[in-house]
Amino acid sequence: MESLHYLLMKTHTMLNKKIVSGAGELGLTSGQPKVLDFLTEHEGCDQKTIAAYCEIEPATVGSILLRMENQGMIRRIQHPGNRRSLFVYLTEQGRKAAKEMAKVFDSCEEEAAGSLPGEELEELKILLTKLWENLSGKQQDPSEKTQGGRADADQ
Repeated sequence: MESLHYLLMKTHTMLNKKIVSGAGELGLTSGQPKVLDFLTEHEGCDQKTIAAYCEIEPATVGSILLRMENQGMIRRIQHPGNRRSLFVYLTEQGRKAAKEMAKVFDSCEEEAAGSLPGEELEELKILLTKLWENLSGKQQDPSEKTQGGRADADQ
């Protein structure tokens, strides 16, 4: 059997190709899908929070958000007590893009899961979460474990 790192890398590459293709058809660029997905559940958070959750450098998130703002998908509102802190909100256009991207994510997940029974799929999610926790040195919030949050390393 292949090594764990090779199987994970191979699976990630295949899944990422499909997600990037679907995102491209929607006019989205790298990084935007996972930011949209995060904002659907966490509107009104700041750039630092987005960066931490999406595992992206804060400066990179800043570039992604600027492009999304220029495309009319988000708006940033200044924090009343901190002029340097901005809250990020989806616009109607951003919500539509997020909804379309969710269909892409769902389709890719269905294809990847294939004929796996539901209990095996849940066990796989648990195991992948444990791997992430081991590698990151972090513990995932228990509520996120059951929500099936979508986070792809490149998307």
